Amino acid sequence: MVRLGHVEHTRTLTPRTAVIWAVLRAELDRRAGERLSVLDVGGGTGGFAVPLAEAGHQVTVVDASPDALAALTRRAAEAGVADRVRARQGDAAALAGVVEPASVDLVLCHSVLEVVDDPEPVTAALVAALRPRGAASVLVAGRAAAVFGRAMNGQLDSAAALAADPHGTAGGRDTLRRRYDADGVAALLTAAGLVVEEIHGVRVLADLLPAAVADGQPAALVELERSLAGRSPYRDLAAQLHVFARRPA
Repeated sequence: MVRLGHVEHTRTLTPRTAVIWAVLRAELDRRAGERLSVLDVGGGTGGFAVPLAEAGHQVTVVDASPDALAALTRRAAEAGVADRVRARQGDAAALAGVVEPASVDLVLCHSVLEVVDDPEPVTAALVAALRPRGAASVLVAGRAAAVFGRAMNGQLDSAAALAADPHGTAGGRDTLRRRYDADGVAALLTAAGLVVEEIHGVRVLADLLPAAVADGQPAALVELERSLAGRSPYRDLAAQLHVFARRPA
């Protein structure tokens, strides 16, 4: 059961989403009674946008994929929130043409900064879109997990290359342009003008467990993930890092 604002949604929390929803829920509870303006950059088919719209918030999703946005539109219509979800095709660094400056209460930027050409203009655009005291939910790929994952699969050369590369990539065939550790992503957001409030690990254990264990004890796994998410060193070994930051007043 996920509480978003004053609305209860019966949803299955997974290791990929439970920690993020816990942080977002705390922010929505803090601003209970307000109808927030939410910007979801790279929000795709609406996994976060539609539940937020169901809770009564106005959500704009910016994504480069027209197919993903078409799926988002169908999903929003099926959920009865088409009037609270806007789909906009566009580039993450060019948000000025999509939203007014300082007009957004909450920005989601999940799995974007590791694939864009340059993350600095994107983070600058996120900050520009936020109102003072507005918050940003940022999810990025973790470097340490990628090193361990490759090593455990016998790809020792790839693991060594990734560990040594300043951007956390493993060469030309790598599907990501960069990966982060907690200090690196915090420094990026701080330089853009945000104040980092929380950093959690996402998928601390989920990708390491045999499928029989993960599928056989899903509730226990979610609770264990949540208990480890904010604790070092477990946090730092997670597949992804979730950072919650705020634009100063």
